[in-house]
Amino acid sequence: MSTFKNKLFLFLFALLTSHFSMTAQMIEDPTQWTYELKKKSDKVYDLVFKLKLKEHWHIWSLNPGGDGLQIPPEFTIDNNPAVKKMGSIKESGKLISEEMDGVDGKVNYFLNNVVYTQTVEVANNTTIKGKYRYQVCDETQCLAPKTKSFSLEVTDSKPAATDTTTTDSAITTAIDTATPTNSVATTPTSNNTNDTAATLASADDNNSNNGKEKKSLLWLFFASLTGGLLAVLTPCVYSMIPITVSFFTKRSKTRAEGIKNAVWYSLSIIIIFTILGVLISLFFGANALNNLSTNWIANLFFFAIFVLFGISFLGAFEITLPSSWTSKTDSKAGIGSMGGIFFMALTLVIVSFSCTGPIVGPLLVLAGSGGIAGPALGMFAFSVGLALPFALFAVFPGMLNKMAASGGWLNQVKVVLGFIELMLALKFFSNADLAQGWRILDRELFIAVWIVLSVLLGLYLLGKLKMSHDDASPKNIYGQEYVSIFKLFLAITFFSFAVYLLPGMWGAPLNGMSQFLPPMGTQDYVVSNGGGGSGNAGHGGGTVDGIAPVKFVQELKMYEPPIAVQNGLVTFYDYEEALEASKKIKKPVMLDFTGINCVNCRKMESQVWSNPEVMKRLKEDFIIASLYCDYDKIEVPKDQQFFSKELNAQVVTIGDWNEHLQASKFNSNSQPFYFFVNGDGVKLVDEGYSYNSDASKFIQHLDRVKAAYTQQ
Repeated sequence: MSTFKNKLFLFLFALLTSHFSMTAQMIEDPTQWTYELKKKSDKVYDLVFKLKLKEHWHIWSLNPGGDGLQIPPEFTIDNNPAVKKMGSIKESGKLISEEMDGVDGKVNYFLNNVVYTQTVEVANNTTIKGKYRYQVCDETQCLAPKTKSFSLEVTDSKPAATDTTTTDSAITTAIDTATPTNSVATTPTSNNTNDTAATLASADDNNSNNGKEKKSLLWLFFASLTGGLLAVLTPCVYSMIPITVSFFTKRSKTRAEGIKNAVWYSLSIIIIFTILGVLISLFFGANALNNLSTNWIANLFFFAIFVLFGISFLGAFEITLPSSWTSKTDSKAGIGSMGGIFFMALTLVIVSFSCTGPIVGPLLVLAGSGGIAGPALGMFAFSVGLALPFALFAVFPGMLNKMAASGGWLNQVKVVLGFIELMLALKFFSNADLAQGWRILDRELFIAVWIVLSVLLGLYLLGKLKMSHDDASPKNIYGQEYVSIFKLFLAITFFSFAVYLLPGMWGAPLNGMSQFLPPMGTQDYVVSNGGGGSGNAGHGGGTVDGIAPVKFVQELKMYEPPIAVQNGLVTFYDYEEALEASKKIKKPVMLDFTGINCVNCRKMESQVWSNPEVMKRLKEDFIIASLYCDYDKIEVPKDQQFFSKELNAQVVTIGDWNEHLQASKFNSNSQPFYFFVNGDGVKLVDEGYSYNSDASKFIQHLDRVKAAYTQQ
């Protein structure tokens, strides 16, 4: 019996030690890439990238969603006058769309297999070269982004991978197995060029998008329908309802004919907007709008457009399309046939642009989340909401007498929409600000502007703020101005919203609005940190026992863990600086190998660091060094750049340097990963600590590290 116990003990011990030895091992890239050219017609080819992911790993969608910090795959073709891209790149596979801890907003990613297709026109025999960049994660960790090259030759109409022979079908696939040497092997494919694509993007994968994709489209439909109904309340559209419906009912020989004409008029509005949505999908592709939404230049453009429309709605000026457009369509409207009615509808669409444009614009950006069907579905739903009153009043003409007379209240609707447009505009500027690292619109400034706009809107609804084009307020029987119950409750809503936002000026998380606000790391004032900022020098003077982090603070502060900001936890960003601090104040260093775009890092912080006992230990017993392995905005000095055999790449940026440090010193390449060292960089315990949502285990690990440091 004792022999059995000994064997069992040895087995469990071996299992335990093998686990710890594995926790800090280098992880092979769990991706296998292949790329090939498929001929579609004369001089037109599909450049196809096929990705096979290991089980449990995922890659972000081209439209990753979330808070804008996820890295979508990117495919670039080197400049070549013989090669012209046609449309945007498309993706297909098993798309998952869901909420994820530590991330603001719903994220989109792929499992198993993904196919990316870029159509190109090739003028003559040439070599198509370029690069692709991607990041992959699993449930507990993310790997730093990788950039790799591709090269494919086109000879006569027979495309082939470089330095290989072609098959009978003239298609050869280059396979990137992501080996440490980054070597590229080449193998021929089957003569049936559709086999691989069919395998990688099977019907089962497409069906797995099912409910979540449908739910997204359903939400888009109702959001767009609501936008159409709101557009009805604008002066450009509302004032046209009684005039247009009366025209059809009075000019028609019978009531039935009047109803038929009015219904056709409504259907024409729907057809016009739906065609617009279809054309957007055809010309710009399924992901064009989403790609624009993550581009800093496009975000600045959207910001300018929203501000322009917002100021217009406030009454500064009117935005109109060229009068010649209206004249041409209006002249066609007198035909007296179905075609004439269609042009009457087109005239309404053009004339009402100044009111509907500010609503259609945001909806088009939103519609991008619906893929190829998004713009068409969004415009269809919007037009249904816009056209519904015309059909409804035609069927029940008696209701026209009950319509509220158009007047000052329509201008008030425009002003309310104008304030909302200005609030939404800030989000686009914030996206560009974060992408470029300008630090113009920090979190508290963003919140301050929203508070001011909400208060001004509340005062306007109560009649305490007047615009130039407003009519006199209604008066009661005693000749006193009064506020309607509806406007009173609407004003209460906006005042309450302003009060809700107010604590955010001092660092409150405001979880309900976090997906709209800049990240907590941009907060310059956090009351829980004694009035300091993120806890770093230059942003409130945060120190660890009198020592302030200096290196990279200005650049990396916005990426400091939100939990650290909220709790006044000081963060170093430089390895050597953290070691020096450790020697001076006699505390161990927790090396937090993390990433700006590391979702699992945010999950670990929100689930474990937030535990009061964990935070207490981090603040009192450790020096925290957050080493970002994907930060590429700061380069290492030229004389300190070198080739890393562990990464098989040149170390150029801070992110490269941190990634090399993790790989060479700790034999690890995934994030989050925590290693604990003394001031000389010597490990205090052999194993590191990766993602684990059990806070009690992390507390035990921290206590063990502290004990090991004390016993040195």
